[in-house]
Amino acid sequence: MVEDGVSNRQQPISRMDDVRTMTILRRAASASILLLTLSGRPPLLPANTQAAVADLDGTLRLPGLSADVIVRRDNHGVPHIEAANESDLFQAQGYITAQDRLWQMDTYRRYAFGDMAEVFGPAQLEHDTMQRVLKIRITARRVFAAMSPSERARVDAYARGVNAYIEQHSHDLPPEFKVFSYAPHAWAGEDTIGIGLMMAQGLDAHFDAKLGRERVSAILHNPKLEADLYPVGSWRDHANVPLGKTGASGLAQLPQDARDARLNGGLPIESGAENLPALRAMPGLADCGECSVGSNNWVVAGKRTASGKPLLSNDMHLNLTIPDLWYMTDLMAPGYHVEGVTMAGIPGIIAGHNEYVAWGITGLYADVQDLYVETLDGKGNYLDKGIEWKPLEVDHEVITVRGKKNVEIDVLSTSHGPLLNPVFEKTTRPVALQWTLFDKSLHSLPIYELDTARNWKEFSDALRSWCWPTQNFVYADDRGTIAYQAAGKVPLRPNGLSGVPIKDADHEWRGYVPFEAMPHIVNPRSGFIATANSRVTPDGTAYPLSLNWGDPYRTERIYALLGKRTRLTRQDMLATQIDVYSELNHELAARFARAIERSRSVDARMQTAADLMRVWDGRMTVDSAAATLVSKARTVLWDLILKPKLGDDVSHYIWSNRNFAQEQIVKEESLEWLPPEFSNWDALLTAAVELTIDDKNAPKDVSQWSYGSWHVIDLEHPAKLLMPLHGDFTGTGRRPLAGDGTTINQEATGVVGPSQRFTMDWGDADGSTENLVVGESGNPMSPYFGDQWKYWYGGTTISFPFSKAAIREQTRHTLLLQP
Repeated sequence: MVEDGVSNRQQPISRMDDVRTMTILRRAASASILLLTLSGRPPLLPANTQAAVADLDGTLRLPGLSADVIVRRDNHGVPHIEAANESDLFQAQGYITAQDRLWQMDTYRRYAFGDMAEVFGPAQLEHDTMQRVLKIRITARRVFAAMSPSERARVDAYARGVNAYIEQHSHDLPPEFKVFSYAPHAWAGEDTIGIGLMMAQGLDAHFDAKLGRERVSAILHNPKLEADLYPVGSWRDHANVPLGKTGASGLAQLPQDARDARLNGGLPIESGAENLPALRAMPGLADCGECSVGSNNWVVAGKRTASGKPLLSNDMHLNLTIPDLWYMTDLMAPGYHVEGVTMAGIPGIIAGHNEYVAWGITGLYADVQDLYVETLDGKGNYLDKGIEWKPLEVDHEVITVRGKKNVEIDVLSTSHGPLLNPVFEKTTRPVALQWTLFDKSLHSLPIYELDTARNWKEFSDALRSWCWPTQNFVYADDRGTIAYQAAGKVPLRPNGLSGVPIKDADHEWRGYVPFEAMPHIVNPRSGFIATANSRVTPDGTAYPLSLNWGDPYRTERIYALLGKRTRLTRQDMLATQIDVYSELNHELAARFARAIERSRSVDARMQTAADLMRVWDGRMTVDSAAATLVSKARTVLWDLILKPKLGDDVSHYIWSNRNFAQEQIVKEESLEWLPPEFSNWDALLTAAVELTIDDKNAPKDVSQWSYGSWHVIDLEHPAKLLMPLHGDFTGTGRRPLAGDGTTINQEATGVVGPSQRFTMDWGDADGSTENLVVGESGNPMSPYFGDQWKYWYGGTTISFPFSKAAIREQTRHTLLLQP
């Protein structure tokens, strides 16, 4: 078995990329700190904090059970729940999850539905307005109502468990409820669905990039420069999965030149005709430089492993929070045994393994949203698809605001979807959002079917009904099959994808890409499959899925490290997960160094900077001076290149593949991108480094710079300042952080990173590993609040027992739930 704390990290350990980074998940966990702006300070109750720690041993009564349920907690407080039937199992899962994460669950559903201001005050009003405009609650209710009876039964059983915990612990709820002076209302099935939709919102949102591109395009008014900034994939991609046959409505019917234009250019922009309204702060529109939400997964066939059995790894890169985004759980009932991670509030397991199959997930980045500029008559009607006038649909929303009057808004919708005007500062034009989430025919998220699959056919059949978010699934089973499948409903657009808002009637959706035509592969000859958000479809595909793919660097590096090796072990998997080599930064560091060497007038500090970057190995380690130089210089270089073209509108440049865009612009040395004050590209690159080292707060000796002095992680419980504890009890403290947005270990200034790390070893299921960032519990007084932090930060991992014998061996607590 893998032992706790086995390290593969090379750098020393200290003490305890596009703008999609500030997604809904980070805000949901941190929004409560805004209560500090309210008048008064709630009473601090240390005794309540201790009383709210979960009961891990003994016997508790859980009304509604048909038989006893045993909950064994292992070395890290992970619950292994064993029940006599599935109804009891899911009820117990709801109860046990509420023990550890009730306040997080309540915050998540408030965040999803736009109910934050009710507790946290007017600072959350803009966010709540956004969620009401996006109809998340309305959609959750519709999806829940459309579920099959068996699906609803599982969700209802989970809700019964949560509500039993709330009722039993009304006087010793988690301390945050006392701190913020409120109590949770009963859990409902729609709350579970809402949290799932919150995840879809965080992973499948493209409309902000489309609004930004429209503005940038209008300013540039230059198709060549726009294409440079908005590449569709790259030559570095590993888009080598086979596709389905071309359909009659696919782009294959178009001439090649027209197809290329639609794949790469979007719709034309009328010169000077459009002005993007300024946007208020809202999820997905925060500038975070290099960070972007992403994930890694890969699978290795048995012919290339030491055990002769497949290995599968997954680390989902999302916003890092306390409590963790994920919750580790093992669920067991007759005919049902699965373990892995789920979100607090959702029954079952989202990613993990059962007795037969294992799977990992990354974001596909498929485009499932379009913006339409609508025509209104000022009398409550809109011109539907340019054909006939129809009345706008109206949903009246009331937002409760703590300490203030209620706010009422009318959400107006066309056949495309809701008008986004209430979230614009200036309502200069009616813009509707069409999103697969709003399609009333879509209502399936087959988590249970994945959890119970026994082979690839059953697993892939389950993915046929997967609606959102769009995902890359890698798969391995106990019989040796490995596979990949892109899943989710992606609109068919016969006239091509649009990278900007649509102003005509020629770009309507025509159903969805057939499941058989989605990228997929089973048992490839190479014995290896990996994805990391970059493009998975080759050029010229009949069914383009997106214009806005992720950077290619993580996928490329995974293939470089594992694509041809044999006799691989799970230790090799972990070493790859924590790899911090950046191909992009390594190449650009060499380019910066050459530019400086060609310059005639550079001082000793600049020469030192060039020397450091020239001999650097490309690893973004915490002690590296060169990592700091190239990272900072790249940021400065973007400003030097973009501001002369875009001015104050540079913040509208939002693109997941922007790092590759920068690489290509530098390599091509286009005179169109060269600012007029520079004679050549060497002068420009040298100036970027000069501005970088002219930092009054940094050591004068450039060789003494260290990446970890500023590239840090500092996670805090969102209510830390109001909790009765201080210091590292409620957070990690400020720690140096290796990696960046272009490394496999994608750690971007403590904001985004691996939210978990998983490796399934079919040669030793009990030796398979999984670990979170901090721990299972959300209560700072629990021993399992932060016990996993040392493994995550130190680049080590822990075993996740699965067999009954292994679970009993690692059991540290036993709780009996009785009817």
